[in-house]
Amino acid sequence: MTPPGWHPDPGHSGIGPLQERWWDGSRWTDQLRIPPATVRRRRIRIGAGIAAGIVVLAGVGGGAYLLGDSSGDRTGTSATAPAPSQSPRLPGVPDGGGQDGGGGQGPDQQMPQTEEGYATDAASGISIPVPEGWTGQSGPIGAGVTTGEYACPGDEAQTCVRGGVFSAPAQALEVEATTAKAAAEADIETNAEESYGEKIYGGITSHEQLKSEAVTVAGQKGYLVRWKVVTKNGDDGYVESLAFPSPNVKGMLVVVRSGFDINAKAPKLSVLDDITKGIKEAEGAGSGSGRTA
Repeated sequence: MTPPGWHPDPGHSGIGPLQERWWDGSRWTDQLRIPPATVRRRRIRIGAGIAAGIVVLAGVGGGAYLLGDSSGDRTGTSATAPAPSQSPRLPGVPDGGGQDGGGGQGPDQQMPQTEEGYATDAASGISIPVPEGWTGQSGPIGAGVTTGEYACPGDEAQTCVRGGVFSAPAQALEVEATTAKAAAEADIETNAEESYGEKIYGGITSHEQLKSEAVTVAGQKGYLVRWKVVTKNGDDGYVESLAFPSPNVKGMLVVVRSGFDINAKAPKLSVLDDITKGIKEAEGAGSGSGRTA
């Protein structure tokens, strides 16, 4: 008897990438995904690189995209960071990255409640405001807002953005620190490298720390670190790693990675500050999820 979970799509035509379909224990559902291992071999860049290594992906038109959107809007934003081979089991939330098991929790039970004007990270229990003119994407694990797509300087076949802010549980990003300050300090270098390193920007030649301070986000005491980075190719940029406890999942840290190009067409840093101030607890979050007092 086939156990509930992701399995090779029995209806795959042999055209396009192999997909997996969710079996709920009694029938094949309409939920499809490209296997994470396949996605890792097909990295698509999202500018300022940030893309947070989110672990929930969907296949669109033969491409690998981040954060499948249950609202029927634009399906996703292309990602720089590859997904782990298996999604982490996160405390207090359903099994969220396509691992089999999880008590039969299927994709329909993992999708976030959408809020107008916000991108919701269901696992973290937060919603990120979407500024006017930006694109927001909600996800079961992770959320993001982006603006200003353009061809990447080091590889015009890939897409970069002028600015982006992405969230995920710290565990999904393999950040092992247990305090907000330690998590932000540990993540900033990785964030910078994934945002402005590699062949796209020729690597980072130097950086300057602009901020390292305590902040309050979604009612939680957090910490942020902001760098200005100088690259070999293309625009320089600002990167920021922000960490704070989830407002509704006890013991979980949330990491928010941001990256803004330094360019007249890029958003001002004040927009990043406004986004940070506007992050809030997601609507409908907290029920049965180990909400803290």
